[in-house]
Amino acid sequence: MLLTNGFAINKYDHLWFYSIPAFTATGLVVHGFTTRMGGVSTGSYASLNLGLHVGDDAAAVLENRRRVCRALGLSFHRLVAAQQVHGGEVCVVASKHQGMGSDSVDQAIANVDALITNVPGIPLSSYYADCVPLFFLDPVNKAVGLAHAGWKGTVQKIGVNTLQRMSSEFGTDPGDLLVGIGPSIGPCCYVVDSRVINKLTAAFSCWNELVKPCGREKWLLDLWETNKRALLEAGVKEKNITVAKMCTSCHSDMFFSHRASGGCTGRMASLIMLKDERNN
Repeated sequence: MLLTNGFAINKYDHLWFYSIPAFTATGLVVHGFTTRMGGVSTGSYASLNLGLHVGDDAAAVLENRRRVCRALGLSFHRLVAAQQVHGGEVCVVASKHQGMGSDSVDQAIANVDALITNVPGIPLSSYYADCVPLFFLDPVNKAVGLAHAGWKGTVQKIGVNTLQRMSSEFGTDPGDLLVGIGPSIGPCCYVVDSRVINKLTAAFSCWNELVKPCGREKWLLDLWETNKRALLEAGVKEKNITVAKMCTSCHSDMFFSHRASGGCTGRMASLIMLKDERNN
């Protein structure tokens, strides 16, 4: 297991995935962020595509999902997914949600981009091809969460929304929370226009510290730092935030990238599950 920019790389058979050392050290969770390597999909989706909504063969995607669950020791049939609408809503996942979205987009939890739970044994999942994966672990109250932060979710401060919901539902103290900011399109590659900048300036007074001009009405936006700033302002400690700092667009051999591919590509997944201490 080799550290790579804050995250750790892991291998199971031919399948590669990343993990967060600070999360692993607690012994409380199973978690990971997949790469594009180790699956059965072909063409633009080669090979570990986990997205059921991108045009890939569904049977291949389900086999890929089973492989990932096997690698991490998760139950495929309990896997929970959201439909992800680039919003700021958070769903509290309970036992009744087990299996929603595991094998069908139509059965995924609608109109949310973040999932949280304090129920052991339920794997949460979220899907990516440039947007920012946010991982949350409250080691004191034993609760976890995932949030999908594209630029729209980022300016809506979905990370803070997730933290606040964990606080109200589970008693999470921001000072105790561990956060992982996973691989996504980086500040080296993420060019945005005035439409995005207008939303950014409305949400962040420090917006000019988060961008670099790169042409007329064009800017490079640092989504990693933007999400980190929002969480720091909400009370998360800097020492408790791990940033992968790996650009999916730069490393399209390792990751699926919507921008690098021109739009036809697969999806990686973030996954997290509280361990059932009765079985440890």
